[in-house]
Amino acid sequence: MKKGYLALLEEANAVIESCDVDNVKAAQNNSETLIVDIRETAELLRDGMIPGAFHAPRGLIEFWVDPESPYHKTVFQEKTSFILYCASGWRSALTTKTLLEMGLKNVKHLKGGFGAWKNSGAPIAEKAKQD
Repeated sequence: MKKGYLALLEEANAVIESCDVDNVKAAQNNSETLIVDIRETAELLRDGMIPGAFHAPRGLIEFWVDPESPYHKTVFQEKTSFILYCASGWRSALTTKTLLEMGLKNVKHLKGGFGAWKNSGAPIAEKAKQD
């Protein structure tokens, strides 16, 4: 293997901004911030999600963010800052780096992911339907 996941994570973490659970809680009241859950649907159905988060599966997010894509979601142009999270912070770190490289501004991720959220005792919501 030329470059493994640990090297990719190290590279991502060197250039992205992380935040903690308290930062995410504060951002829940900020109408300009979109909290984005990038886990798979099955994970959300099984474990719940951060209340108010927008679900954008990891496998689709680049297409949803790019305004030139036929799959573009306007919410990524309506908000000015973004906090991504996954289960443990690995996928969200890599995705944050990718979205920054695509030109999205003010993107960071939740260090420790949904696991950190859940372990803090923060509220958990069921996955809601979204467009």
